[in-house]
Amino acid sequence: MYTNFFGINEKPFTITPDPRYLFMSERHGEGLAHLVYGVTESGGFIQLTGEVGTGKTTLVRTLLGQIPSEVDIALILNPQLTAIEFLMAICEELGIERPKERYSAKALIDALNRHLLEAHSQGRRTILLIDEAQNLSEDVLEQLRLLTNLETARQKLLQIILIAQPELREKLAQENLRQLAQRVTGRYHLEPLSNEETFNYIDHRLRVAGALIEIFDSAAKREVYRLSGGVPRIINVICDRALLGAYSQESRTVDKTLVRKAASEVSGQKVRPGAMRWLMPALGVTSLIFTGAVLWDNVTGNTPLTESATITVPIEEPTQTEAEPDEPVLEAIPEEAPEEADAPALADIDQLFANYQGSTGYTTLLGLWGVAYDSAAGSACAQAEAAGLRCYFQRGSWGNLRQLDRPVVLTLTSSVGESFDVALTGIDDQSAQLAVADGYINVGLDALTNYWLGQFLLLWRPANDNDQPIGPGMESENVRWLRQSLATIDTGFNSTSGNPDVFDAKLEEQLIAFQRQHRLQADGVAGQKTIIIINSLLAVDDTPRLSSNN
Repeated sequence: MYTNFFGINEKPFTITPDPRYLFMSERHGEGLAHLVYGVTESGGFIQLTGEVGTGKTTLVRTLLGQIPSEVDIALILNPQLTAIEFLMAICEELGIERPKERYSAKALIDALNRHLLEAHSQGRRTILLIDEAQNLSEDVLEQLRLLTNLETARQKLLQIILIAQPELREKLAQENLRQLAQRVTGRYHLEPLSNEETFNYIDHRLRVAGALIEIFDSAAKREVYRLSGGVPRIINVICDRALLGAYSQESRTVDKTLVRKAASEVSGQKVRPGAMRWLMPALGVTSLIFTGAVLWDNVTGNTPLTESATITVPIEEPTQTEAEPDEPVLEAIPEEAPEEADAPALADIDQLFANYQGSTGYTTLLGLWGVAYDSAAGSACAQAEAAGLRCYFQRGSWGNLRQLDRPVVLTLTSSVGESFDVALTGIDDQSAQLAVADGYINVGLDALTNYWLGQFLLLWRPANDNDQPIGPGMESENVRWLRQSLATIDTGFNSTSGNPDVFDAKLEEQLIAFQRQHRLQADGVAGQKTIIIINSLLAVDDTPRLSSNN
């Protein structure tokens, strides 16, 4: 109705989770990174939570639209099932023929186990993704825990991803579900947008829809944030109605008065100047309307995911947002990037895109670790794991990469939205070394930043071929490795007190001190990032390093 009036191609603020409109805030980027980790690693649970309307379904739909070709997925959209119905639903999703004793939990699990073993032997991986997981009963949650026992000698056969509202966190905190909670290997809570992100979110959706001028003035955007609390779905509802109101008044600009009037119309009550997040209860049910259909459409019509398991996002340049000190922060990019003084660097990037060969990045990265990459032999991560390595997907900044000090594959996005996976083999304060088909090129970091949204993949080698987090109360050879490693880095730490294989209070204290020193999350648990940095500090001569090149 109002699209022609504003000169846009389509309605920019619909509440259907269209990946084209995905606004990659830092929070959404990290949430997507956790989901990507879930489809590229094996074992345990990945948990993504968030309030109604914060964008969980959009992230899931984006992920499902690009599932790797070697991954099978069972999608459970209605988790309000009995334990038997739940097992039957998984078997149906995976195309497993039901056993004769179709209502026997043992028979269903045995059939599922046979299927998973056969898939594993063929180099395929299986993921169980459960939406609205806060509605799972305790019986089904216990059944989920038992499913993680399906494994080979080296890895779990089923990766489980739980998408839920915050109530799931409260449920898993119960004492009787502690065994399940301990198996959650990755957690992320999707927060609403900040004030600055809300401004950028509104502008982003309008640009994707084809807007060439600013339609919402600054006061209107502030009012949208105040009334929505930064919840994307509520932002969409208010902005859509505000555009309709502006159209009815033949106004080319939306001001805060129109925003306030729009909010009153969609809520059915007068909006007062101090009201905030008033729409959340009213829209609580809306989140369920579109979820089933859009997720199922993407499962039945998916497209292959690139090796780096990342997405192409045709959006404006990312802006820096507030983050916790231990979280990665993207460098800010101006609205209009200034003309680069170093013209050859920009030309090199254009030439890189023009002569891009898809396997060069992974061939280079694995080659630095002594692994010959074969593009026809499965994913790069699977080949790396066969050589005792692990993949680490994350989103960060140049500072994060310098801290990790490992060669990585960067996902670059061209000005027309094409995605390129390129190996970064060296970095200094001003330039980066990238691998190309016939060697290496050096480009300026300022130029490269315009094409990098922060997504990267690196390889690392876990101690004793065990990549599980190392935390208090554990007793293993990995605890001994951690104790000895910290003692090597900090000679003031006594690594021989007590049983070296037991993670005691003294070791936890030392680990927290190390994490604080290196600006990591100081939780006293040695997760992947902590272990990678320890490995970098202890790296032997043949370990690939970013700092040794360029």
